[in-house]
Amino acid sequence: MCTMPGTGSQFPAARGGMALAQRQVAVQEGPLYRTEGSHITLWCKVSGYQGPSEQNFQWSIYLPSAPEREVQIVSTVDPSFPYAIYTQRVRSRGIYVERVQGDAVLLHITDLQDRDAGEYECHTPNTDERYFGSYSAKMNLVVIPDSLRVTAVPQTLNKVEHDSLELKCEVSKSTAQHSHVSIAWYRQRGSEVPVEVISLSRDFVLRAGSAYAQRHATGDIRLDKVGETTSKLTIYNLHPSDQGEFYCEAAEWIQDPDKAWYAMTRKRSQGAIVTVQATDKEFSVRLETEKRTYIVGEPVEFRCILEAQNVPDRYFSISWAFNSSLIASLGPNAVPVLNNEFAQREALGQLKVAKESDSVFVLKIYRLRLEDSGKYNCRVTEREKTVTGDFIDKESKRPKNIPITVLPLKAGFAVTAISRTPGVTYNESFDLQCIIKPHYPSWVPVSVMWRFQPAGSTEFHDLVTFTRDGGVQWGDGSIGFRTRTAIEKAESSNNVRLSISRASDTEAGKYQCVAELWRKNYNSSWTRLADRTSNLLEIRVLRPVTKLQVSKSKRSITLVENHPIPLNCSVKSQTSPDSHFAVLWYVHKPSDADGKLILKTTHSSTFEYGTYAEEEGLRGRLQFERSASGGLFSLTVQRAEVRDSGSYYCHVEEWLLSPNHAWYKLAEEVSGRTEVTVKQPDNRLQVNQTHGNITVLENQWVTLECMVSNRTSPSSQLSVEWYVWRPGHPEKEVVARLSQQSIVRYGDLAALGNLRSRLHLESPSPGLYLLSIQNATVQDSGAYDCRVEEWLLDPSDHWYKRAEDLSGLITLTVKQPDPTLQVETATANLTVQEKESFPLDCSILSRSSPESHFAVTWYNMQAKEASGQTEEDEEQEREAVLTVGPDAIFSTEASRWEGRLRFQRLSAVLFRLTVLQASGADTGNYSCHVEEWLADPSGVWYRLAEEESSTVAVHVQDAGSSLQSVICSNDALFYFVFFYPFPIFGILIITILLVRFKSRNSSKNSEGKNGVPLLWIKEPHLNYSPTCLEPPVLSIHPGTMD
Repeated sequence: MCTMPGTGSQFPAARGGMALAQRQVAVQEGPLYRTEGSHITLWCKVSGYQGPSEQNFQWSIYLPSAPEREVQIVSTVDPSFPYAIYTQRVRSRGIYVERVQGDAVLLHITDLQDRDAGEYECHTPNTDERYFGSYSAKMNLVVIPDSLRVTAVPQTLNKVEHDSLELKCEVSKSTAQHSHVSIAWYRQRGSEVPVEVISLSRDFVLRAGSAYAQRHATGDIRLDKVGETTSKLTIYNLHPSDQGEFYCEAAEWIQDPDKAWYAMTRKRSQGAIVTVQATDKEFSVRLETEKRTYIVGEPVEFRCILEAQNVPDRYFSISWAFNSSLIASLGPNAVPVLNNEFAQREALGQLKVAKESDSVFVLKIYRLRLEDSGKYNCRVTEREKTVTGDFIDKESKRPKNIPITVLPLKAGFAVTAISRTPGVTYNESFDLQCIIKPHYPSWVPVSVMWRFQPAGSTEFHDLVTFTRDGGVQWGDGSIGFRTRTAIEKAESSNNVRLSISRASDTEAGKYQCVAELWRKNYNSSWTRLADRTSNLLEIRVLRPVTKLQVSKSKRSITLVENHPIPLNCSVKSQTSPDSHFAVLWYVHKPSDADGKLILKTTHSSTFEYGTYAEEEGLRGRLQFERSASGGLFSLTVQRAEVRDSGSYYCHVEEWLLSPNHAWYKLAEEVSGRTEVTVKQPDNRLQVNQTHGNITVLENQWVTLECMVSNRTSPSSQLSVEWYVWRPGHPEKEVVARLSQQSIVRYGDLAALGNLRSRLHLESPSPGLYLLSIQNATVQDSGAYDCRVEEWLLDPSDHWYKRAEDLSGLITLTVKQPDPTLQVETATANLTVQEKESFPLDCSILSRSSPESHFAVTWYNMQAKEASGQTEEDEEQEREAVLTVGPDAIFSTEASRWEGRLRFQRLSAVLFRLTVLQASGADTGNYSCHVEEWLADPSGVWYRLAEEESSTVAVHVQDAGSSLQSVICSNDALFYFVFFYPFPIFGILIITILLVRFKSRNSSKNSEGKNGVPLLWIKEPHLNYSPTCLEPPVLSIHPGTMD
């Protein structure tokens, strides 16, 4: 510990040989208890800093009333730093900062107040290149009341020599904290320095002052405790020299957190004036000196001691003599008078005559000469002062002569350089001693110079010289030594020791010391008497023996890509707690001869990427960490790729800071290897393999499912491709593809048959993909399946196909609807009068599809008679009356029907043809023939079915004939009405059944007609005559309807 003079405060000393890696601010440890009204100091020191040697300090306080708010007190750099409540005290130096060193200060508070209690903070502004370390420190100060009371009865006592003296002093305190009290008694005469009589220390040790030590040993001085708070001083056998003012002084001590005791307050009592009357006037004189033989240049001191009673009240004069010749004299006024020769030496500072005290007189010669050998003596004469103020000599006494011999200085001497540590390790200290024999006294002017030859060099450099006058001069070769070298000279000899701390390579080499013996002449000039050079002393500075050990354990890691690769490098032991490490990470692959550098972290914690990291693009995926304890290093390769597989290891370099603040590599070691295998994720893709069959009708929608039941990764992307095997095609064909980016692409097949516009792909939920075909056609029939590809994102953000799977086959059959066409087959007879109209209805009982269109044709069948034929051979002649196509286009009517037909569509399944202006020629059998037409999904119409209705027998009567007469007058008609209907009705039923059976078979193979069907039927144009009482006549023209 380094103690600042006069403060009692202690600063922590920096450790020798330790490189301070970071700024550290230290402040006096608290809490400290100090009394109100006292003068206190708080120390603060900074170490490990960069920049100028003189650092600045700022003191602040956090008051108990506001512990979070900083109140600025004083600064060494900023006069405006103090807050208003401290400004006046700082200006009046009631509070100030004393700079003890460039990096250490003391905060003084001269009059401590109760409001000064709180948490003090010492802050050092930054002068470093970067922030590193601590810049402030705090401690607590507690201000307690001053409860120490010291009282004694003020009195005046007249004593006679050999009497006894008793004085009492009461000391009390009421401090709550644990504290000790020390008590001391003092005697003071006028303005003289007080003389300690006796004291009781805080540790209860009783000790007498130097002037009273002998009398205390004989029991003449006592200090006793006579009560809880009272002590008594007793002096037996008083001497005239004991007269003066006696008082007691007490101090209250408290132990600080650093275990040092501190005097919080000191107080003294009122004094007691004591006079001691001497009982006789006798006195004696004695002469003293240290030795009798001296060497030229050595100092000598003679002490003439007067022993008498009541010396201060008596008058004495003294004279000094050398070989009976007067040197000097001192009268009662103590002013020396010297003769001519000795006066000159006194003027040059070589001699001194003085009165040290009332009873001690001194003659001192600083540098003896050969001619100073001889006898010395002093004479003391008591003088009495008359009423006129003059002095008269009374008794005179002198002691025995003291002879001294002054010998010349021998110039023959030897110089030897030695060291107890010729081999040292970095940061250790070593001593070099230059021993001079014979041992000259410390006053002999000897200069010693240390020289140094660095290792590997042939030249010597002057390091340092201990000059003849005791000074120290540094040579040109002291750079690097000066701040780490201490030089001292032994008090008993001229041996000079050189202590060098924090050894490094620059201190390795050969050392030599050169001693010179000097003599100072009368004219203050110097003469070199002799010089000697020592032996060469070689110092070897070795680097520390490394203790570096790196874990050699091996391990294997298997992981899936995109996961991190954890790599550890463990330092099991290190040479020094201050070791820094450089860690180089390598990877070795089977295809490479040597490992490739991934990353290097230097001892100064900077990063350097290796060629492998640059080539493989690892820079963005590397993460380096160091544990707080400093022995574990970890490298993590984020988002591992398959190509990252390999053997990883670390190369550790141990670095230490040399005493010259330069980093050097002490050792290096390689760790065990970590075998890393990075693989792609296991294939977990599963697509539903269930086979299925779907049968739909044309024009319906059909939806095919592709279900992914499992996948390798939830973050993967899927592409789906649909295929179809069509009947008669040897290979499957691509229908459509949905890529992983949800982009739809169609195959060549989709471009045919307008399929592309009818396809719809969607994914309503994750893993479910639907292919919908709108308005299905027979050509869409086939066996469908889907192929699913799973794509994963590799760590380089590139997609790759990890797996694929096929679904089960779905057989799709698209067929045309079954014909269900039915036409009314009930027969009917209809008799009308000439000129009347008769309707012919064609009723469709059922149809195959609501979208069906119908082509309707009405036929007229009349009997045709031929010569030689019987009635049984009679033929029916069939004539088309009117045809209406599925597109509502009418055929051209025969001439005999022209203008007499009217067509009506009463509903979607009921058609009516009305024959106007009936005539006898219209008599016959009528039927309608219906064809059902449907449009396929491509809009092409085809005939699905056809059906023939039953016949309607129409008989047109003349206007003048009755029915009976007509029938009876005509044999053919008679048979037709009463005989033929029965066989004809049976034949008709058989014919209808045969026709219907054939029409069903033919409708399946029939092909539709081209043309676009009309969605409505154009009504025929009707012409009315205002003079005609008959119904309007339907006029039909070929291909149109007016």
